[in-house]
Amino acid sequence: MKTIDIVLPVYNEEAGIREFHRALMEVIDQQRDRYAFHLIYVLDRCTDRTFEILRDLARACPIMDVVQLSSRFGHQMSLIAGLDRSSGDALIMMDADLQHPPALIPSLLAKFEEGYDVVQTVRHYSNQTSWFKRRASGLFYAMQNALSPVEIKDGMADFRLLSRRVVRVFQTDIREQNQFLRGLFRWVGFRRAEVEFKSGGRPRGVTKYQLLRLLTFSATGIVSFSKLPLRIATLVGFATTIAGMAYAVFLMIDYLSLGGFPRGYPSLILVVLILGGLQLVFLGVIGEYIGAIFDEVKHRPLYVVEEVVEGLPRSAEGVTSRGRASGAGS
Repeated sequence: MKTIDIVLPVYNEEAGIREFHRALMEVIDQQRDRYAFHLIYVLDRCTDRTFEILRDLARACPIMDVVQLSSRFGHQMSLIAGLDRSSGDALIMMDADLQHPPALIPSLLAKFEEGYDVVQTVRHYSNQTSWFKRRASGLFYAMQNALSPVEIKDGMADFRLLSRRVVRVFQTDIREQNQFLRGLFRWVGFRRAEVEFKSGGRPRGVTKYQLLRLLTFSATGIVSFSKLPLRIATLVGFATTIAGMAYAVFLMIDYLSLGGFPRGYPSLILVVLILGGLQLVFLGVIGEYIGAIFDEVKHRPLYVVEEVVEGLPRSAEGVTSRGRASGAGS
């Protein structure tokens, strides 16, 4: 019987975590004759009662672990923390808010049995999803594909199945500080398949990906995979220099033919402001790449685990350990 690990990053989901767990267990119960499941809930240092709720659930669920991180390390690092604890034949990662439907798990497993190493879900938004969210998602993927050599299909979220050999690559070789998993799982290759699904509105709680966080996430993906912004800065700087030299030649010809330099203080101020703005923008672009280098050379752990609760049968208490593990930085 094959073992399937399910990694579930969680942040402030007390309103809907019981409903999600119930829906997930219903799907798992239907597959128990073929697979042995192991649930890994990873809490990104919640500020509500999510940890207490999951700890209670773990005391009645022998296949469930609850991993609480010591600080807010982010959604991607929560996935990595769960991935590092995986030892099964395959791993499924999904969000615990019911926007990634547990009912899709049998379809992912079917593709896995066909020999695929990466089974990626592709989300299509329903009419219940707001117009702004649909447009923001489309813009996010358009920016990524325009500036990065790794193409990410619109709707590819962090709901996927990975075979053991793909998981091992991330456990041992890919240990970047600022990981953009949607791009990395595309970049790593292997045999892959897609499963499409329609996502409705969030039944409980609120989304954690606000506009600013989405922009930051997008910048991480671009910096991780593309040098194109740096090349654009170089080309724009070169073009600006050529334009400035051409304008200097024009002024000299104008002076020799008409006499006197033309009045143009407003245009001069405009040119200075535009050039100054461009310089600041491109300094910011360079700063993003330098910041990424700075994060790597510090060589800090990717995450730190504060507490682990391991599920046991109803006749036993849940086992709690503190400070058990931290993410390796190498």
